[in-house]
Amino acid sequence: MPPDSPAPPASARKLRLAGMAAMLGVLIIVGSGLAMRAFDDKRLRDWTDEQIIPTVTVLEPVSSGGTVRFDLPGRLQAYSRALLYARVDGYLKSWKTDIGAQVKAGELLAEIETPDLDQQLLQAKADLASTQATAALARTTAERWEQLVDSGYASKQAAAEKTGDFKTKEALVKSAQANVERLVALKKFTRIVAPFDGIVTARLTDIGVLVNAGSGVGQQLFEISNTRTLRVYVSVPQVYVPRIPPGSPVAITVPERPGKAYSATVAASAQAVDSTAGTTLMQIHVDNADGELLPGAFANINFQLPGDETVMSVPASALMFDKAGLRVATVDANNRVVLKTVTIMRDLGKTVELASGLVPGDRVIESPPDGIADGDGVRISHAAGKPDRTNGAPSGGKGFY
Repeated sequence: MPPDSPAPPASARKLRLAGMAAMLGVLIIVGSGLAMRAFDDKRLRDWTDEQIIPTVTVLEPVSSGGTVRFDLPGRLQAYSRALLYARVDGYLKSWKTDIGAQVKAGELLAEIETPDLDQQLLQAKADLASTQATAALARTTAERWEQLVDSGYASKQAAAEKTGDFKTKEALVKSAQANVERLVALKKFTRIVAPFDGIVTARLTDIGVLVNAGSGVGQQLFEISNTRTLRVYVSVPQVYVPRIPPGSPVAITVPERPGKAYSATVAASAQAVDSTAGTTLMQIHVDNADGELLPGAFANINFQLPGDETVMSVPASALMFDKAGLRVATVDANNRVVLKTVTIMRDLGKTVELASGLVPGDRVIESPPDGIADGDGVRISHAAGKPDRTNGAPSGGKGFY
């Protein structure tokens, strides 16, 4: 360089340095963007893979040893119930008791006025008196003819005819007497009385009402119920019948008295299975001396049966039914699904007793997700509620293009 050449300006050098710095900055920004995209892509793949693994709640099957409890619906009924009808035609003269009244056996409930029956009884008594008079005359005539036969003034044939006529008249007397007694007996039915101790649960008549005899065409007058002891009829599934013999204790609850249970006893069994329902009808007796239970009301019957140590109980939601049969999904030590075939012994509604397929200590999935199969990995939920599946999800914006 000649000695007289001028030195390069400092501004050009600075421009080159600034350009190199700018290029370096651009490279750093591009590299950071690519690294961020790769990082977000990895987070997205990890989160997606995590969501594929279902989160389940597991529980251990419960041994049914001790007692097995189950409830069945029933209907309370009076121990004795009588619908009272009239046995004679007439008009209701008066009634003495109304609904809710306590009555004793033989107590008068109502009286019926029977003008037609009274006239029939008078006529029957008159007919009886007439036949008695005719029979008395026939008897006297027959005795006289017997005397004439002994004297030789009459034939035996004629005397036998008179004796036969007396026997006929005597039979007519007995017929008339029976008719009078029948009407007298009917007259006693003008008094409607209680057949047993109980409560008047219905009065369906009033003074002056026309009353017709018989339950076929006649109107029901009263209903009497013995409620000191009530019957409950309940249909028990066939599988439980051998374990509920007569004398077994049960507990009864009713909706109108929440929190209170009444002790009762199985009194009898029909000893037959209804082929349509697959149940056996059983009769239960419950003491109702306090009158708290009402006949006709709905009741819940609670049975407590001896349990079986070999029977395992699981929620009904744990059962899976497909072409492979009835199975239960369990989880092994590596959190892998193991499907086990089971057989049902008893269905208790919310829970099911299994006769085979499970052992104590198995971890059963409470509600298996659809499509679960052998060997699938699962996550165990330890929280009471459902796990939050949004945890670990990538934030919106960065990483999504």
